[in-house]
Amino acid sequence: MARRWALILGVSSGLGAASARALAAAGYDILGLHLDRRATMPAVEALVAELLAMGRQVRFWNENAADDERRATIVEAIAGEVGDCGVSVFLHSLAFGTLKPLVAPSPGGGISRRQLEMTQDVMANSLIYWVGALVDRGLLQAGGRVFAFTSEGSHRAATGYGAVGAAKAALEAYIRQLAFELAPRQITANAIQAGVTDTPALRKIPGHEQIIEATLRRNPHGRLTRPEDVAAALVELARPGTHWMTGNVIRVDGGEDVSG
Repeated sequence: MARRWALILGVSSGLGAASARALAAAGYDILGLHLDRRATMPAVEALVAELLAMGRQVRFWNENAADDERRATIVEAIAGEVGDCGVSVFLHSLAFGTLKPLVAPSPGGGISRRQLEMTQDVMANSLIYWVGALVDRGLLQAGGRVFAFTSEGSHRAATGYGAVGAAKAALEAYIRQLAFELAPRQITANAIQAGVTDTPALRKIPGHEQIIEATLRRNPHGRLTRPEDVAAALVELARPGTHWMTGNVIRVDGGEDVSG
């Protein structure tokens, strides 16, 4: 039986790590990129050990996913790793951006051009560059699935979230366009909008404590979304029976976004 490979950008924590576990449990071998310093590497090593213990093949790179030269090198390494099997699931789970006001409350306190452009490049544009490189190299083939994690920040305002929210809105637009352009290749592209989830990325948002409190009141289930909720949905959406679902923003939030 041919091996199935999943490639996850942002694999080391939060939704990316939960997705790696769920996909491995469903029989996928895992390729992953992460950007971690020495202090957080023990958690990465523990995740790798966990995936290996499931009997899966695992290859991680501790690299900047937005670097053009490193991307080209890693795509070639992936080609050598997966051979003719290709990549069945590609997941964009990068959460690295600047959380500052767009307009400064005091002189000099607003976001800079460099910060704004970096946020857009990492959290949105990198999706296009990676998908293009994988398709050009023949690694995304018929039946392939492209997923990207978005948030309700794509259509709601929040303190300090302007640059990230704009990147999420762009990410959703890119998913729609990829769905259109990849359809002749029988590759689908969908965005998954997770509810508010207690991850390292959330805890970097100014006022995250208030966000958590408000979500507990707003979500009809009375709890936050868990990374495992989202990962389980991702596995289901990767099955062959979803081949006619593409170009969507799919909420996995327990009804949170429709509850006000």
